[in-house]
Amino acid sequence: MFKGVKEDIKSVLDRDPAARNWFEVLLNYPGLHALLLHRLNHRLWHWNLKTLARWMSQFSRWLTGIEIHPGAKIGRRFFIDHGMGVVIGGTAEIGNDVTIYQGVTLGGTSLNEGKRHPTLEDGVIVGAGAKVLGPFTVGRNARIGSNAVVTKEVPEAATVVGVPGRIVKQHGEKVLPFSDEQKAIADKMGFDAYGVSSMPDPTAHAIKALLDHIHAQDERINSICKSMKRLDANYQALDVPELSDEDFAPIEDSDRSANSGS
Repeated sequence: MFKGVKEDIKSVLDRDPAARNWFEVLLNYPGLHALLLHRLNHRLWHWNLKTLARWMSQFSRWLTGIEIHPGAKIGRRFFIDHGMGVVIGGTAEIGNDVTIYQGVTLGGTSLNEGKRHPTLEDGVIVGAGAKVLGPFTVGRNARIGSNAVVTKEVPEAATVVGVPGRIVKQHGEKVLPFSDEQKAIADKMGFDAYGVSSMPDPTAHAIKALLDHIHAQDERINSICKSMKRLDANYQALDVPELSDEDFAPIEDSDRSANSGS
């Protein structure tokens, strides 16, 4: 037991630059207090002392601001940073070396009995305010961005952001939310989907809708031109000017002054 406590304290020292020594961590870190109390409550739960376990978990919630159901399974070196407002449901399962921040909810989306809460595999990090809801798995070393709402499975080493959560990286590589055709149009127009913040961006969403619309218009115009050519052999469609990088280059200050007549 003491070996486990020592390991939990070391995990705080390893992951929080503000932690100066083991004595300070032991006295002042509510995440550690909640974890140590949970380890006791979890044993009481499995000894069928469920009412006592629930009462102790409520005491822990009052003391730390962190609510962990005594039925939740938590692995080694679990770190709750700051901790206020964290909620971990009764069928949640947390692997080793997992880190979560304040305001995180590992919750359920149904009232059915059985597995209702998520499973976080080893090395997962969940940012402040994120909500992970449902009986699915978040893969090893995945990252959940702050304030994200995740309701479906997250693969290994993926980064998820936004509401609803979407994968933007996996194994360090960016994941485009566009088709190849949309990406080709976006490249022509100079649109970079990753010039936006990690949270949902209405401008990016609008541009994506415009790309779809432009592609549909191009297809329709091409079809009309082919039909006109079949009706009239002399019909000549006007060439559409090609887009180039220069068309979207930023205007230099000197050019801007010249254009304004100054």
